[in-house]
Amino acid sequence: MTDLLREGLAEWADEARTPHDLADRALRGRRRKPGRWLAVGAAVATAAALAAVFVPEREPATPDPAASVTVEVTYPPRPAAETDVRTDTENNPPKKLIAAGQYAVSAYFTYQAGESNGDPVKRRWSLYDPRSGGYEDTGWAWVDVAPGLHLAAVLEGDGLGRRVGIMDLTTREVLRWIDLEQPAGSLVWSPDGSRLLATTYSEYPDMVQKDGEQHPDVHKPVRTGYYLIDPATGNAEHHALPSMEDSKFGDPEGKPFNMNRRQDLGWSHDGVLLWMPTATQPAKVYLTLDGAPAEAPDKATADSYRSEPRWSPDGTKLLTGDGLPTKVVGRDGAVLGEQRLLQQWAWADDENVIGLGCYRKCSNEFHSSLVMTSVDGKKVTELSTYQKGDEGRWYPVLTRR
Repeated sequence: MTDLLREGLAEWADEARTPHDLADRALRGRRRKPGRWLAVGAAVATAAALAAVFVPEREPATPDPAASVTVEVTYPPRPAAETDVRTDTENNPPKKLIAAGQYAVSAYFTYQAGESNGDPVKRRWSLYDPRSGGYEDTGWAWVDVAPGLHLAAVLEGDGLGRRVGIMDLTTREVLRWIDLEQPAGSLVWSPDGSRLLATTYSEYPDMVQKDGEQHPDVHKPVRTGYYLIDPATGNAEHHALPSMEDSKFGDPEGKPFNMNRRQDLGWSHDGVLLWMPTATQPAKVYLTLDGAPAEAPDKATADSYRSEPRWSPDGTKLLTGDGLPTKVVGRDGAVLGEQRLLQQWAWADDENVIGLGCYRKCSNEFHSSLVMTSVDGKKVTELSTYQKGDEGRWYPVLTRR
């Protein structure tokens, strides 16, 4: 990738604010947790990180033959960030961009599952298309959009992939391909949009787990590590990091553990650390970029199963998590307002929260919609259609605009 693209990435990094981290890329394994936008079985789930006493071995960087080749690239300009509210309450899944304040639904996925116990559960991704103002169905194994909604990272493959593309979101042109020696199962941009994190697996992690039929591989450890990728140079450096159950991490007597096959990694909000998901509290346990154990930035962040910041942009208000109602508290712990939400997802701005709201009197917790509500709960804006049950359900990914 040329110096032009490198300069562009650096410029974005200076302008970008912390984006989503994984918007539910790590999925929890309980099929019927109130308000969860996921129900495909325990093996397809987990939501947060893992306590590490193991320092992963650092592996040699994978050379990219294309990295030394000069390629003419026209870097897409980044316009001023938008903060308006956009809704699509008519189409399910949405056809028009959904956005509120500092976040937009940059992509969403649906599940395609086999019928037999142990069959793979694949994701079918739809990606924001600035040309139409809506979403385009794709065939990528995974997608993630950089803050600013101008670049996307796409994973080529069938579930797992060995090639990552850096794509201009508007032209749909892949500016660079990056080859991986080990297959990856997820991608996520760093908060400043300058790096990529790819979690690698020996086998595709998500599988059909029928109620009452325990598959022998449902808890099989399949994570092998992670890549830190520099999109500007194409350099991809792999670090070994086995699944919790394949190491010394798991401890049912008190230490965080995670028995799920999918254990995707994420970024801390400042991009200085990585986190791993647990099936306990704290939900995230942190690592340095080289994989050494690190202290959590703060308890509220470590306890959250969401990757978006829990503190408001001005740092004065804190999201407290799931509930009905949910609450926002101040620095002193005083309740500042209650919201009729199943889940709090992110801050649209200092006074409004994006979350999962339930239909009318909330007689069915799975009849839910993406909404924006004021901190006091008095003003609610429906952002998407209401979905009932799992049929036709889609799963949004939030990205900083």
